[in-house]
Amino acid sequence: MVHPTQKTSFIGPAGVLEALLDAPVLPVGAAQRGVAFIAHPHPLFGGTMENKVAQTLARAYAQSGWLAVRFNFRGVGGSAGAYDAGQGELQDLLAAVQHFAPEGNFALAGFSFGAFVASQAVASMSDQRKPHSIVLVGTAAGNFDVATIPHALHPRALIVHGEVDDTIPLSAVLDWARPQNLPIMVMPGVGHFFHGQLLLLRSIVMRHIHSVNH
Repeated sequence: MVHPTQKTSFIGPAGVLEALLDAPVLPVGAAQRGVAFIAHPHPLFGGTMENKVAQTLARAYAQSGWLAVRFNFRGVGGSAGAYDAGQGELQDLLAAVQHFAPEGNFALAGFSFGAFVASQAVASMSDQRKPHSIVLVGTAAGNFDVATIPHALHPRALIVHGEVDDTIPLSAVLDWARPQNLPIMVMPGVGHFFHGQLLLLRSIVMRHIHSVNH
């Protein structure tokens, strides 16, 4: 099912940030389930909100009844500011949540560098607000200080990694997850960008979204 994507913008700490909103797909009379925020991969290596994995995550949430928000981090595309090694990008994500979902149900997702930023957002917000679900794909463990997922949120978290990821080795993600007893879903024979497996990834993410209770 095709659903509309709307271009918009909002004000972040470094200035205007451009964004894309994927409208929720809803049965007649059904209410939107919440707002999901998807963080894109590394800005210095071509990562944008148009990335295919980020787009796949947005579609998984939209097709599950959520408004999906993607945005370009500072310094990417038409967004103001400059790359800030994750610290400023975390503030961008928090600003997006404050703008589009100051209250109510929300979810956090990210791919690669975006998964690192999303993990930091989970950690920074955990005392105030808890996300409905957390989806981290190709998590940039080893490259960045990926935050520990609070134990109480483990049932809400889905961590997906490709077996043959040559950008972020599976072993690095297992080293991050092991002390937490945090399960990882490994997709056999899949690389970092999930080429040829995006439909399967979307299906896995949708199944997780529907499995999480409010």
